Amino acid sequence: MHLALWIVQALLALAFAGSGAMKLLTPEPELVNLGMGGWVPDSPVLLVRFIGLSEVLGALGLVLPAASRIAPGLTPLAALGLGTIMVLAAGTHLAYGEVPNVVPNLVLGGLAAFVAWGRVRRHPILPRKAA
Repeated sequence: MHLALWIVQALLALAFAGSGAMKLLTPEPELVNLGMGGWVPDSPVLLVRFIGLSEVLGALGLVLPAASRIAPGLTPLAALGLGTIMVLAAGTHLAYGEVPNVVPNLVLGGLAAFVAWGRVRRHPILPRKAA
């Protein structure tokens, strides 16, 4: 189970880092051309950038605290935050009638919930001992 959690954490971190970097760095007109045509034109550009930044920071939070064992309790919180983003994204896609886009949100959100649960209940990572 410990290995499965690490694999899911790494895959989620890659997915969210990529998605977040795209929202954070890609010019708004190009985002629309990349398939984000529903909600992006109707949202303030700062909101799109904020979501991107949140995803990138969440991706870092999935891996760095656990790997360094410095404040590893932040890892399940990052997973919970990313899961929340996915629930909100699913609701947004449903509101725009983009039903096929809801499936990836539910999968990523479910995997994030699995990491949050696993790192709190099954295999928490203990903090590094002070020297």
